Amino acid sequence: VRLVESGGGLVQPGGSLRLSCAASGSILSISVATWYRQAPGKQRELVATITGGGGTNYADSVRGRFTISRDNAKRTVYLQMNSLKPEDTAVYFCNWGGAWGQGTQVTVSS
Repeated sequence: VRLVESGGGLVQPGGSLRLSCAASGSILSISVATWYRQAPGKQRELVATITGGGGTNYADSVRGRFTISRDNAKRTVYLQMNSLKPEDTAVYFCNWGGAWGQGTQVTVSS
């Protein structure tokens, strides 16, 4: 399985971004997919998880602002990020079916 994240960039506080994680190769639709992030000098932390059935879980710091979703037919997982804050600045990684993507940089700054 190979994962490719996209959608990162520079956004002002209060703005929105949508990250995508596209899978190529064999991946089960029942596999749990998770978004993580790692800020400079900090440990990687879990942001949001979605099960094969669509059940979701979020870190307290993003609950109510971020939404994780998946399209099994397109083999893609999304992370919609609204009301972004400077503390959301990090490299965001997708983990799906045991594979990791290369990460996509999100920078929230005015």
